[in-house]
Amino acid sequence: MSYPPDPAAQEPGPVYPDPPHPGTPAPPYPGSAVPAPPYPGSAVPSPPYPGSAASAPPYPGSAVPAPPYPGSAAPPPPYPGSAASAPPYPGSAVPAPPYPGSAVPAPPYPGSAAPPPPYPETPAPPSYPGGAPQYPGAAPSYPAAPPAHPEVTPTYPSGPQPTATAPPYVPPQTPPAAPTPAAPPEAPAPDDLDYRHAGSRIHVAAHQRGADATAIGQLAVQVPGFLVSLAVVASFAVGILGTAMGWLVILAWLASGALVFHRPTELAFARHVMKLRAPLAEERARLEPVWREVTARAGIEAHTYELMVENSTDLNAVAAAGHVVGVTTYALNEIPSSNLAAVLAHELGHHTGGHAWTGLLGYWYSLPGRIAWAFMRGIARIAIRVASVFSLAATGMVYLFIGMFVIGGFVAAWYITVPLVAAPYLLAYVGRQGELRADRQAADLGFAPHLAQVLHHFQAQEDAVKAQAAAQGRQLKEPGGLAKLLTTHPDNYTRLQALEPYLQLGR
Repeated sequence: MSYPPDPAAQEPGPVYPDPPHPGTPAPPYPGSAVPAPPYPGSAVPSPPYPGSAASAPPYPGSAVPAPPYPGSAAPPPPYPGSAASAPPYPGSAVPAPPYPGSAVPAPPYPGSAAPPPPYPETPAPPSYPGGAPQYPGAAPSYPAAPPAHPEVTPTYPSGPQPTATAPPYVPPQTPPAAPTPAAPPEAPAPDDLDYRHAGSRIHVAAHQRGADATAIGQLAVQVPGFLVSLAVVASFAVGILGTAMGWLVILAWLASGALVFHRPTELAFARHVMKLRAPLAEERARLEPVWREVTARAGIEAHTYELMVENSTDLNAVAAAGHVVGVTTYALNEIPSSNLAAVLAHELGHHTGGHAWTGLLGYWYSLPGRIAWAFMRGIARIAIRVASVFSLAATGMVYLFIGMFVIGGFVAAWYITVPLVAAPYLLAYVGRQGELRADRQAADLGFAPHLAQVLHHFQAQEDAVKAQAAAQGRQLKEPGGLAKLLTTHPDNYTRLQALEPYLQLGR
């Protein structure tokens, strides 16, 4: 089959040379009953192709152009060697004959009115960017207009909203920093306590609290301080308010000791003086089961005492007033439940032995005497400093007056002055005995090994502090003889030695 010439060409294609016998009709096509079309220049049109409704394309040089390809926007290129324009580049506005298997439709078969369908799912070849240049004489083709940007309507705070033909400017954004991985939650302290009385009925002791020999000794040692305080209160009350009102003040002061057992007053004292607080929900969830086991072993009702927490990084606990048991956050969250139970059992021993309430009661009744003694010491210091400004003789006179006053007090009321001087040492001794009794109370409840672990922890802390000081070239000052007598807690080795009988029995 022949390709028709390009109808858009302005010049006809080249004319083939005349046949050797002009005027003689050409032989028919092989197998065709219809004579072949006349040579160029003949007025008789050639018959159509067999089975085709349209006439066959004319020979080159014919004035009648061939019809374009079905579905094509531009006719195909002419025969090779034609003066017409060359075929455009692939992807130009004027399509070239497609390659086999291309999605562009091929010319129709002879006798076919429609082109065959393209191969299924055959992608079209990529277009040449911007279109190919055209040869001279070819029909002008214009590049396709670039696609317009999608209209973006920015939102303004108020007023009319103009329509932009280009996308709005987006300032560069700093990529967000990589999130810092959260620190893994600290593992809770192990719960290794042997809950012997969990869910079972407990034996309730006949006496929930009492006063052992240590508690009675504390009260006895505080008697001189109480007498001095009574004298101070009576002097101020009677001297300022008169006899009647003075005695009312004295009686009110004597009755104020009952506040030690008043629960709201105890809680206020614990919060504002000792800086304790109520435990949080998660703290209570850990603290109460351990406390119930401790009180169950002792036969004590758990609700008799109030549990409180102190924000501290030290391993410590305290028995305050008459019904308060405080524990530090370190002891609550960092040590095993068995060691926590041993610490709580030790504080319970202070309560059941009466050490807590007798200590607080003695402190309260000796407070006026302590205040008066502190006031007198302040006056003495001021007198000595003022005298030192004038002369050495004046300073000596002040020292002589103070000495005579102390000696006169010893001679006139030795039964008060001597106990007052010895009271701090006696109270420290009674305090040390109370600590050992509380340790034995915890050991009797089965917490001797766990309490020994706590004491070893205390000793390790002390050794670490000494080692750090030695590494820095410092030497910690050890307490002297009198200073040791004023300590209210025995050293760790003394307490461990007192626990030896319980440890040997495996209790």
